[in-house]
Amino acid sequence: MVRRFSRILPVLVLCLHQLAYADAAEKHAPPMEQENYYELYKLVVDTVDQVERNYVTEVDRRELIEAAVRGVLARLDPYSTYIGPKEIERFRAAIESEFAGIGIQIALDEGDLKILSPIHGTPAYKAGLLAGDRILEIDGKSTDDFTIDDAVERLKGKEGTAVVLTILHPHKDDKVTVSVKRERIHVETVLGDRRGDDGRWDFFLDRAEGIGYLRVTAFSRDTAAEMKSALEKLRAGNVRGLVLDLRFNPGGLLTAAVEASNLFIAEGRIVSTKGRNSPERIWNAKKTAKFADVPLVVLVNRFSASASEIVAACLQDHHRAGVVGERTWGKGSVQNVIEMEEGRSALKLTTAAYLRPSGKNIHRFPDAKETDEWGVTPDEGYLLKLDEDELYKLLAYRRDRDILRTPGAAEPKNGNGAKPFVDRQLELAVKKLKEEIKGPGARDQGLGESVLYLKSLVPSP
Repeated sequence: MVRRFSRILPVLVLCLHQLAYADAAEKHAPPMEQENYYELYKLVVDTVDQVERNYVTEVDRRELIEAAVRGVLARLDPYSTYIGPKEIERFRAAIESEFAGIGIQIALDEGDLKILSPIHGTPAYKAGLLAGDRILEIDGKSTDDFTIDDAVERLKGKEGTAVVLTILHPHKDDKVTVSVKRERIHVETVLGDRRGDDGRWDFFLDRAEGIGYLRVTAFSRDTAAEMKSALEKLRAGNVRGLVLDLRFNPGGLLTAAVEASNLFIAEGRIVSTKGRNSPERIWNAKKTAKFADVPLVVLVNRFSASASEIVAACLQDHHRAGVVGERTWGKGSVQNVIEMEEGRSALKLTTAAYLRPSGKNIHRFPDAKETDEWGVTPDEGYLLKLDEDELYKLLAYRRDRDILRTPGAAEPKNGNGAKPFVDRQLELAVKKLKEEIKGPGARDQGLGESVLYLKSLVPSP
């Protein structure tokens, strides 16, 4: 009996910890339901005990408990997940858009580990690593059987330490060994359409017409600051209008979406959240918007989700921007990250839903129909859905344009006489933007003069 108790003690501790949270719910539950709390937790304890004692092969206790936790969360929705000790650092790095490494984007190409592009200004960039370089060895270990995760694990490390790479440059026969010191890498989330001669992003799509272009790939902690910096550069170049491209943007931090929206609206509601056990929260714009007068069009597609939908919905509801492209994903649920095991693991738990400034729903529920209210739909006359083939070509086109090449190197040309790819959604966004610039209330002298009177749909309380 003592041995059995010692085996299931960790499980009992876990369950008693959960029972503490159950007490509040019990006070409002009928007597029979109160009794069921204990009976159901006992079922979990007994099941784990039976598996540990009697299953045909030995089972790792942690794997068993983690599987139970994941099973509970899988019953809820696709966005509630458990983040174990092995994934927690990568999760935090993704949220922060920072990590200690050398600054390269990598991919497997027919079994070869290759550099897609160095990141501007990073140790890899300074060491002369190029797009297309094949990585043969990392710290003396062959990459022949590496997965991407294997390579990432070895390339990342403690800040200030060095990693030794054996490289084969394209069209070269001799291998090169390079030692690169790891630094804190910041991943850009605000990009332009192309790079300038210095390797930095050019945020003008058409300098002669004064058309600016910001492509936001995710909403991380520094995204709003990056957007503000890019907008200041556009202001200095006398920008007359802006395309904000949120296509393929999966979301990110709510605070980043609020800060980004507040760059363009000076008053009114940005977003609100409402949950079963959480009070309604409202985020209103502060009167600090420095770019509330620039004509603006937002470009979205079916992979724009979460924080990107918050920004698009806010600007659309306030009549602050036209929306062009495709109906968005419809991910309008709020996940709180709850630290477990003193920070060694975490729960990402859905606790509330986002609502647009107009009060309309964003989230697409599993049984939702096309006619239901969810996501962000482009303005009338500006819906342009791409088929799978054109979508694939768009991704390939963007990947080629994003590559950081040596100064003076030409962009790749289409082979076999193929026609250059045309981004039809972007063309449509520019067409609408030019209409906004020429329309009533638009100004022609850059961002310095504001003649637009922006009135929010929902007044500040």
